[in-house]
Amino acid sequence: MRFFVFIFSSFFALNVQSAFAQNNQENMMNHAAHTAIKIQTSPTLPGQDAFGAIQEIVTLLEADPTTDWSTVNISGLRQHLVDMNLMVLKTTVRRTQKSDGLSLNITGQGRTLQAIHAMIPAHVPMIQGLNGWTVKAELTADGAVLAVTSTNPKEVAHIQGLGFYGLMVSGSHHQAHHFGLARGQNVHGH
Repeated sequence: MRFFVFIFSSFFALNVQSAFAQNNQENMMNHAAHTAIKIQTSPTLPGQDAFGAIQEIVTLLEADPTTDWSTVNISGLRQHLVDMNLMVLKTTVRRTQKSDGLSLNITGQGRTLQAIHAMIPAHVPMIQGLNGWTVKAELTADGAVLAVTSTNPKEVAHIQGLGFYGLMVSGSHHQAHHFGLARGQNVHGH
């Protein structure tokens, strides 16, 4: 009989411990979820991408004790961000697929044309040689012609898959240019 009481007591204690551990674990998970919800309800985005890019650069400049505020040009950075926006949202691109890559005719009017003329020549050296690509650009009266080619068939497929907009963001060079523009360096001819 003592043996059965011992087994029953042990079983009961184990179940109580298990239930307590499960309840404690659920409470911890609920607390973690509640904390995550609290964090998620605090805004982290500035509400607009250009504003956020400028905010990020200003934060970096302010954190750098060597920043020469007499050369800082946030307006130049803003102008570049406007050019980027126009190039992505307002251009028309006619693509011609070639056996070794792409030929892209990028056109726009008014302020968009100015953005094309500022951005395309500035991007050629940034992507030239990337992944073994050969990049050439020619400005035209209504935009630019951009040719990106490769002798590697895998890279030809890569180029064709990216198209104009994917090629423009290749190489992650924009952040460094944004920082340079904000520091007053003439990195894109503005």
